[in-house]
Amino acid sequence: MPVIELVKMIDMVDPSLRAVLLGILEEMERQQRENVTKREFNELKEVVRDLGHSVNDLAEAQKRTEQRVEELAEAQKRTEQRVEELAEAQKRTEQRVEELAEAQKRTEQRVEELAEAQKRTEQRVEELAEAQKRTEHLIEELAEAQNRTERRVEELAVAQTKTEKEIAKIYQQIGGLSNAVGYGIEDDLMPHMDAYAEKVFGVHVLNVDRTNIEYADGRYDEINILAPATDKNGQQVYIVAECKAQPGKKDIDRFVALLTRVSSKLGENLIPLFIGYSFMPEVERYAASKYPQIKLVKTYQIKMAGRRNP
Repeated sequence: MPVIELVKMIDMVDPSLRAVLLGILEEMERQQRENVTKREFNELKEVVRDLGHSVNDLAEAQKRTEQRVEELAEAQKRTEQRVEELAEAQKRTEQRVEELAEAQKRTEQRVEELAEAQKRTEQRVEELAEAQKRTEHLIEELAEAQNRTERRVEELAVAQTKTEKEIAKIYQQIGGLSNAVGYGIEDDLMPHMDAYAEKVFGVHVLNVDRTNIEYADGRYDEINILAPATDKNGQQVYIVAECKAQPGKKDIDRFVALLTRVSSKLGENLIPLFIGYSFMPEVERYAASKYPQIKLVKTYQIKMAGRRNP
């Protein structure tokens, strides 16, 4: 193998091995310069050839080593990248663990708050139970009071029934007295009605009577004084009079309702009189403002007209 090629191959080996090989070459050149024998030179050539093969083997081994080193370097890069990824994952894991720890703290705090709320609820329920007991007790007392009230109402109802019966008796007595007074007024005034009617209204009374006006439905109205008469034109009119000792507003209202019913039977030519011993001022004002067609007459006015015209 030429020395130049051998030197090129030596340059490819590891530096520490390169120095040894160069030392061998230098020794071979030195021995060649000293005129070594052909046999020795041939032996040296064999040695150099073997050395070249060894150098080739070493160069190939060196290539494989460098390739392996490069592969290891790539593997190292991938390992470092994986380690970095694991480190990032670890950071995320630690962050998540920290978040979970915070969440756990909040959960524990919330559980504690719920426990406190539960205590308050239980206390409130206990208070409500006590209030319910008091309410039930009060309801029981009210029920007893209601029973007493019902008994008292029943007693009052019985007493009211007795009172109503007594009042009914009194009303019967009063009614009888009122009728007696009313009939007394009517009986006392009837002899004077013709003279009073002629003087005040200018009509001629045909007769004077206490009578009942009957209607088609079977009902009837009692007329205290009914006096059919004729006016100046010969037209028939009716004097319709109600008699009360001291009439009130309701008496006037009832008389107006009676006139409405009577007009359906006798016609519209009515001369309505309300006769009494006296009239309270408010009754006179009430009749004058609400029923101006009704003439209020005191008993003595009818008697005086009769005496003046016997």
